[in-house]
Amino acid sequence: MSPGFVSPEALISWYGPRLASQGFVVMTIETNTLLDQPAARGDQLLAALDYLTGGDSPVRDRVDTGRLAVTGHSMGGGGTLEAARERPGLRAAVPLAPWNLNSDWSAVRTPTMILGAQNDFIAANGLHSEPFYEGLTSAPEKAYAEIANTGHMSFNTPNDVIAKYTIAWMKRYVDDDTRYERFLCPAPSDDPALVEYRDTCPGG
Repeated sequence: MSPGFVSPEALISWYGPRLASQGFVVMTIETNTLLDQPAARGDQLLAALDYLTGGDSPVRDRVDTGRLAVTGHSMGGGGTLEAARERPGLRAAVPLAPWNLNSDWSAVRTPTMILGAQNDFIAANGLHSEPFYEGLTSAPEKAYAEIANTGHMSFNTPNDVIAKYTIAWMKRYVDDDTRYERFLCPAPSDDPALVEYRDTCPGG
């Protein structure tokens, strides 16, 4: 997982134990520089996966090389999309309030869930998350959830709603656990924590 622009790893560290508690091996990374752009963050996410699955990794025997995923916040979310485009074998991608100057993600062939914040004035949904979702024309499954009463930096503090949908997507597509479809499909239109939800309905 990658943090956002000028953000240290500490701001996203809460995702590590939260995702690990669901059975995932998780690495939250410190980027090479705080100013790294999305493409560089995408490369670093893939480098992290290569390390985890490599011969020198202390957790190598706990990682299934055929079930890998990426996530990140802000420019790290933009990097998540970059990584998914570069490595189509990834099982899932979850960009969080992603920022990127590119909106054409037609080369992404990874199930992707984008989480946006209702009051995001840094990576405004109309300029980033929503066009990115629409640009995922080749993803086998995709979803966009806009979380109520949140801002761009809300992803840097523990949040049950963010965790719920991130975990549900990861469990469904990384673990191929269809029990988690009920959180995603049909669309959770009755969830008061969401302003909007779009999807291609997993499995349907």
